[in-house]
Amino acid sequence: METLNVALGDRSYPIHIGSGVVGQMELLLPLLVQPKVAVVTNEVVAPILLRGVARKLRDAGVQVVEIVLPDGEWHKDWQTLNTIFDALIANSCERNTTLVALGGGVVGDMTGFAAACYQRGAPFVQIPTTLLSQVDSSVGGKTAINHSRGKNMIGAFYQPKLVLADPETLASLPDRELRSGLAEVIKYGLIRDLPFLEWLENHLEDLLRKDPETLENAIYHSCRNKAEIVAADERELGERALLNLGHTFGHAIEAGLGYGRWLHGEAVAAGTMMAIELSRLLGWLGEGDVNRAEALFRRAGLPVFGPAMGVGRYMELMQHDKKVQNGKLRLVLLRELGKAAVSDVASSAEIGRAIEARARRG
Repeated sequence: METLNVALGDRSYPIHIGSGVVGQMELLLPLLVQPKVAVVTNEVVAPILLRGVARKLRDAGVQVVEIVLPDGEWHKDWQTLNTIFDALIANSCERNTTLVALGGGVVGDMTGFAAACYQRGAPFVQIPTTLLSQVDSSVGGKTAINHSRGKNMIGAFYQPKLVLADPETLASLPDRELRSGLAEVIKYGLIRDLPFLEWLENHLEDLLRKDPETLENAIYHSCRNKAEIVAADERELGERALLNLGHTFGHAIEAGLGYGRWLHGEAVAAGTMMAIELSRLLGWLGEGDVNRAEALFRRAGLPVFGPAMGVGRYMELMQHDKKVQNGKLRLVLLRELGKAAVSDVASSAEIGRAIEARARRG
């Protein structure tokens, strides 16, 4: 087991990464203020992992409330969030009842947001079960639900007490979900870790065949990068914004098509190529850089072109992005491979040209 620390003073917490940690509830027990937890999962993960996790907790004398949500990004809304609150109240959960998120990014985001709101703040723990959630969404305390006009528009910064990332939970992960997670893994190399990008180029096929040691290494280095960024800028006032490479374009794709049509990582991959194309138009990247990034996304089985929605529709949706400040769109771009920057220097015409170059026609 490898352990990282998200250094946030008295709100610091560990990330334990390793095969079998999903079953090591002794890592969680010291954090419980009372011997009661509410495990939030979904209908896909529940048959695979819920019974084992709940049994180990009950064997340790912990009362377990099981909350099973419907699966899918389109359920990341107020109605499903209220399902969590209904269950917490019906089972007399208190402010000191720990919520445990057992699932992917949707479960983690919604459980964290519920914890932030319930009785003005209950403790919660992340047990992410997808690659995307293990390398990204479970770390850093961003919690949210979607709005029909924008992804993750309603939420809170609220840190977990613990993250348990177990590569063994990825064994049953569909290939499409694994590939989606790789988009966020590749992101870390592009924005700040060129040696990691080179490592990914050399080990991508091992990741695609779910080699445990290679997966654990990718998760560790991704979490290390994110933990360092979050420790330096918890509330995204500066450096943390770099984690949004491709996300402004990608969120427009998700909202424009309807949540769930494209997986988050698929939209981020296409959106990253739009950001890279814009970086090239601004003279920051060369053709070789663009081709290198595109080749890696293609090898990962991820889209390098966005859907045909029209430049106007992309721009309309992007104006609802959280990175708009004073009416001006701020985008994460690449000065070079391995070095990102937040910039508002691109004109609407240049942004439109990048979208047009990287969106399918017809």
